Amino acid sequence: MRFQVLDIVPHTAHPVTGEIISVHERLTRVVETAVLAERLGFDSYAVGERHAGEFVSSAPTVLLGAIAQATERILLSTGVTVLSLLDPVRVAEDYATVDQLSGGRLEIVIGKGNEDRHFPMFGLELARQYEYLTENYELLRLLLRETDVDRAGTHHADLAGVTTFPRPFDGPFRIWHGSATSTHAVDLAARWGDPIFSANALQPRENYRVLIDRYRDKLVEHGHDPAVGYVGSGSGGLFLADTDAEAIAEYRPVYEGFAAKLRAAHAGDDRPGKVTSFATVEEAVARGPALVGTPERVAEKIVDYHRAYGHDVQSVSINPVLPYATQHEVLIRFATEVVPLVRRELSTTLWGPEDKARAAGFTARD
Repeated sequence: MRFQVLDIVPHTAHPVTGEIISVHERLTRVVETAVLAERLGFDSYAVGERHAGEFVSSAPTVLLGAIAQATERILLSTGVTVLSLLDPVRVAEDYATVDQLSGGRLEIVIGKGNEDRHFPMFGLELARQYEYLTENYELLRLLLRETDVDRAGTHHADLAGVTTFPRPFDGPFRIWHGSATSTHAVDLAARWGDPIFSANALQPRENYRVLIDRYRDKLVEHGHDPAVGYVGSGSGGLFLADTDAEAIAEYRPVYEGFAAKLRAAHAGDDRPGKVTSFATVEEAVARGPALVGTPERVAEKIVDYHRAYGHDVQSVSINPVLPYATQHEVLIRFATEVVPLVRRELSTTLWGPEDKARAAGFTARD
């Protein structure tokens, strides 16, 4: 099993105390935590992208550029690059720049994003989000692989003899497809033989498993080797303590405060993936993807989810309203107490020497 830290960079007040840090401090902490994650031996660090709501992740390439310069070994990623909104020409330019800065330590995860309000901000139609995603992905894929690209577009302008610069560090970096609620993303990934990353954050595991299973079936239907079908999984938050009861008690105000806020923000919207299916922290721990408890309990849960998903990489996120020292303490405990227990049970070829499609400048440490 491989491990990733993901920060979608929410910037909001503590649901109980109302305390909020400055944007400058919030962004600084993203880079500092990436440095810590590298020191602790995490395989990957990912940042999100949001253009509406209480987030400060509207410029993920800027953040990744800063992280690239502050780190030496860790793989850089996204969660997700909202490709439905973006011009693939600019995406190819920006992420190839990050790839060069990092020495070939980049892979990205693309998706249409879990936010409706950003489409009108970019002059786009929500109803066409998957059309945009497909066209933009296929053009991005072409631009990363070829020069002098000629391409007729439906939503994008026609291209004639276009070569994007800089070129990627050493061939095209790998693109994963974020999967949360629809079949479109997994079908697109399977068609091209790309890996997927399941959100695994707000819904019961059965909802995510049906998409993972479909992906693997479609991958074979399209004639791809099942060995290329790597799967990543998110989680519904991470918090560790010496006892399960202590972890639940300490994490309750944060988890339930934000769960209630999310329900209020999406009142009347019953689409899956918009609000959490688990109102209480006990429900999220017992039936949902929240990784809350002792290190032993959390390790057991990751292994249990692996029985359903067969995933190769586990992504974890820590709520940024927790005290900063506590955030780092949890990451340290996860790396030193949870990871060894999981790796004792689960292995993967992802990012190792056998994974020939891995980022050109990165090989995971076993």
